Order: sequence, then structure tokens, then C-alpha cells
Amino acid sequence: MKNIMKYKGYWAEIKYSDEDECFCGEIEGLKNDSISFEGETVKELKKDFKDAIDHYLSVCEANHWKPEKQAKGSLNVRLGVELHNKAKMKSIEKNISINELIKQAVIAYIKAN
Repeated sequence: MKNIMKYKGYWAEIKYSDEDECFCGEIEGLKNDSISFEGETVKELKKDFKDAIDHYLSVCEANHWKPEKQAKGSLNVRLGVELHNKAKMKSIEKNISINELIKQAVIAYIKAN
């Protein structure tokens, strides 16, 4: 299982740098901004993670910027022709959009795992 930290709607995968002898992470999925953090101990890592996000949000607020989110709620999925056709036919059978079919499949997968 991957180590993921979450705070105020943001998340990051935690990695260990053997070279620097510290834990580190970066908020993934931001297009225009970069938020990274590190710590030699888990306690330091958690503090720097929260401090980095709080700092980012305070800078955005002070400058009247809308903070970026990691996901916008839509994505482009490449299924291949055969799977795309099967998914479209199934969506027609169920009388739902292909987007709804894929959303239901992802929800079912997440619940099962």
C-alpha cells in the first residue's frame, strides 16, 4: 500500500530519499503551482506538509487567487477501440451515458478494493 497523506482536500504520496535521508512529498496534479515538503521524521514531515498547504492557501487568499485543486472532475481515458465499443454498447443497453458507465465502474472498483 502506498503511503498517502491528506490535509484540507489535498493529498500527496510520501517517498523516502536515501540520498537526503529524509521523507518527502509533493502535491500531485497541480498545473501551475508546486507544493513540496519534507522531514527527517514522520512528525516533521506531517508538520511541513500541513505548513506548506496552509502557506499556499494563505498566499492565494492574500492575492485573491483561486487555489488549484488536484483534480478537476473530468479526465480523458484511452480505452482502445474494442473496449470503447463494448463500453458504448453496454451504456446503450443500460440507457446511461458512457461517462456514467465509466463512473459506476470506477466506484465499483474502488469499493471492491
